Amino acid sequence: MGPTTVPGNASTTPRAPGRTGVTLGRVVAAEWTKLAGLRSTWWVVVGTVGTTAALAWVLGLFARSGDGRTAASLVVAGHLLAQLGPLTLGALVGAGEHSAGTATTTYTAVPRRLPVLVAQGVVTTVVTLAAAVAAVAASALVTAGTRATAGTALDLADGETVRVLAGFVLDLTGVALLGLGLGALLRRPAAALVSATLLLVVVDHLLATNPGQAADTARALLPGAGTRLLLDDAGLAALDAASLGPHLGAWGGGLVLGAWVAGVLAVAAYRLRRGDVT
Repeated sequence: MGPTTVPGNASTTPRAPGRTGVTLGRVVAAEWTKLAGLRSTWWVVVGTVGTTAALAWVLGLFARSGDGRTAASLVVAGHLLAQLGPLTLGALVGAGEHSAGTATTTYTAVPRRLPVLVAQGVVTTVVTLAAAVAAVAASALVTAGTRATAGTALDLADGETVRVLAGFVLDLTGVALLGLGLGALLRRPAAALVSATLLLVVVDHLLATNPGQAADTARALLPGAGTRLLLDDAGLAALDAASLGPHLGAWGGGLVLGAWVAGVLAVAAYRLRRGDVT
């Protein structure tokens, strides 16, 4: 029997439940599935934890009582190499689908596009936070002996100690999101990694070899200023004493990194929204 109709009215055949639309939660779940399914994701996590702990342990061997190094600074001593893991993760997440040629499929399923970038930011942040926290814990564990020899105790009730350890986590997360933004903007992982390395390390070191007001000011405004979050009070004081640029303090450096992340992600979002996806 066909559907029953009433004159002047639409068919009374019961409708199927309304289609579930594209929601941010579903996009986040999809991006998490893709990220968690990649073996490289877990190698990045393991590499970040291992590099942080190993380098901190090696550098801790040179710590001596009375050298002015705090326990927290010993724990985060492996930061320079540790940030390469989150940076790589972000670049791969941001550029992976573009370089693999699957971006068209993704943005056909999510026509508004921007929820994909937001979801990628969410999953990148979650993975990086977890890796950074695990790295701090592993580093604190392996440096316990050297800290005891140097006579420095890791006091988690001390505000400076908490700031340095939290700064490590925040800085690595910021670096990962910077890599994500550059990956989404440049759409090639290698280009994103090279650009980020230039910004975070190479240009900073080149400016450091030619100190002066202009160079020191430029250094303070590069994303590498986020490393101020990892410096203890003595380290910040020494840095400010040697610099003719602005004295940003720890959180000021974090804000500079945050501004870079926000700016790069905004430009990437604009290109994603207005341009093609190839």
